[in-house]
Amino acid sequence: MVTALEPVRTAPETYSRKTPHTAASNGCFCLFPGKAFARVVVTVAHMSADRAALQRALERGEQEGGSVEFKERLTRSVHLADGRLESLAAQLRHRVLSGDGEATYVVGVTDDGGIAGISPEAFSESMDVLSMLAEEAGAHIDDVQTWGIEEGIVGVATLQEGAVLDVDDDHIVVGTAGHVDHGKSTLVGSLVTGDPDDGQGGTRGFLDVQPHEVDRGLSADLSYGVYGFDEKGPVRMDNPHRKSDRARVVEEADRLVSFVDTVGHEPWLRTTIRGLVGQKLDYGLLVVAADDGPTKTTREHLGILLATELPTVVAITKADMVSKERVKEVEREVERLLRNADKTPLSVDRHGVEAAIEEINEQVVPVLSTSAVTMEGLPVLDELFEHLPKTSATEGDFSMYIDRTYNVTGVGAVASGTVRSGSVEAGDELLVGPLADGAFREVEVRSIEMHYHRVDEASAGRIVGIALKGISEADIERGMVLLPRDDDPDPVREFEADVMVLNHPTRIDDGYEPVVHLETVSETVSIHPEGGQLLPGDTGRARVRFKFRPYMVEEGQRFVFREGRSKGVGTVTDVSIDGDRTEGS
Repeated sequence: MVTALEPVRTAPETYSRKTPHTAASNGCFCLFPGKAFARVVVTVAHMSADRAALQRALERGEQEGGSVEFKERLTRSVHLADGRLESLAAQLRHRVLSGDGEATYVVGVTDDGGIAGISPEAFSESMDVLSMLAEEAGAHIDDVQTWGIEEGIVGVATLQEGAVLDVDDDHIVVGTAGHVDHGKSTLVGSLVTGDPDDGQGGTRGFLDVQPHEVDRGLSADLSYGVYGFDEKGPVRMDNPHRKSDRARVVEEADRLVSFVDTVGHEPWLRTTIRGLVGQKLDYGLLVVAADDGPTKTTREHLGILLATELPTVVAITKADMVSKERVKEVEREVERLLRNADKTPLSVDRHGVEAAIEEINEQVVPVLSTSAVTMEGLPVLDELFEHLPKTSATEGDFSMYIDRTYNVTGVGAVASGTVRSGSVEAGDELLVGPLADGAFREVEVRSIEMHYHRVDEASAGRIVGIALKGISEADIERGMVLLPRDDDPDPVREFEADVMVLNHPTRIDDGYEPVVHLETVSETVSIHPEGGQLLPGDTGRARVRFKFRPYMVEEGQRFVFREGRSKGVGTVTDVSIDGDRTEGS
């Protein structure tokens, strides 16, 4: 009898994004686990191609001078004991050298290759121990695949020579914005691949990976892309759908540019605000289609970018579809729009890219024309992104607001987001919360990944996934924050803020209830203006109270509030007024 396994793993070179509180049963810990769910079958059968890695390892077996090692399980108490750690690290080093820099560890099998299976908890501990052994041997775990059986889990870990990647601090994060079908995803797709679009939005498919997004040509959630630069120029992806391609860019580039590609369709404005407010962005990239010109959505997105004081570049897209006169006309419309918002437009065509790099700030907005079909303007964007300085603050203790959560078999809960300040390392002891009652849970960092590449440390501005020990995925929610263990967090239900009403059909009265977007928090609040009411265009002081639960809020944080067609922005000025501060803390 052979125990046959249906793999908990995606097909090669595909991935899908996961929204919060969805189980990703993929055994590979990555920022965007593949859409697959465990199914267990015990039968007499041959292994399919999906189990090729396990099949190859079992067929090769453990051999003296070979690169394959079988382990039923690894434990801290036994395998990290004095003397044992050194001998096992030496064994691992031998396996890696025998495989020309790569070794395969099969966990959940007996010494003779019989499939035994171990519990998810035991597998998770085994991966922790294996990671420590690898570090001791000057290697790292590059990938993990798992399969489910009745007895538990069996997995294949691929180890590679060399320490985990230590990425450079010179890394900027750019958030896109703009009206639906104005070419945000297409432009980013051509930037990260270097490939021209086919005129039908083909490069958009590198970012719109949900089937309904591809079919409709509309992004429905945040997407992420990355490219970089080395001494020779841009380092791009051949296939952004292949996680190894993203990892290669992270590994090879001296400077990284990550994109948070937002949603242009009006029904998903909340998602767009989440992308622009909830991420640790350095710059905004607003797109305006030359054939359409600025729209109501363009003005809304520009308002959010400028209200949050994010340095922004405006790219006029689809220049190949219209005459040069029309491009100039749209550029003049954009310049009027910026001047009406008390900003200074800077034409890159007239003043040059060097002037744009030197002058861009919260007040000066570079404007340039582009075409993803002819690649017009893309070399200029390359030069901009290669030389623009990082703008988001990085000092202070580690903190990260959680944007998405996953559950990965053999790894456990994974929280992803953008590191807001400080840095975090594998093994760090943290706090996560607040929970609904205001309390925080103690957790430990198992491992960290950035764009599918395992890293040992992540600093401010990094978009990362952090595997956490000590909490289940079901207990983590968007809007929670990760903090150092020795921190003394004080979540609040109420704070004071300076607010500005951008748009409202009448007026904001005492008790008005919009949704506030602050960092990754999206929560209904009640607003209580100091004078009892605020009219459109008014700026004033107000108390803001979360309706359902407390959150971590700090003075100086900026936020957006909206309800229907009503929108406004604000800055937190005082968190000491909260009468519920001690609730649950």
